[in-house]
Amino acid sequence: MWPVVYAFLRTNARLIVFPAAVVIGVIGYNLENLLSSKYTPYSQSIEQQRIDRLTQDEELTKVKKATYENVLEKNLSESLRKKNA
Repeated sequence: MWPVVYAFLRTNARLIVFPAAVVIGVIGYNLENLLSSKYTPYSQSIEQQRIDRLTQDEELTKVKKATYENVLEKNLSESLRKKNA
């Protein structure tokens, strides 16, 4: 008897699994609609936020003199700096 049931389930698996998946999906969809918040607060676009930040930033109006340093001396130890200077 069991081999006949298993053979039936094996040959008709998609006819059994698909309706079960549809029922589970509909239940999940409706639960999500009931439990989740549908209100999304307004927020400015990233571009507008950047423009506002740049206009409010005071450091951009100050121009600093460019000072050039030797890149090779950037991580130089103190003992080697004294010898070179």
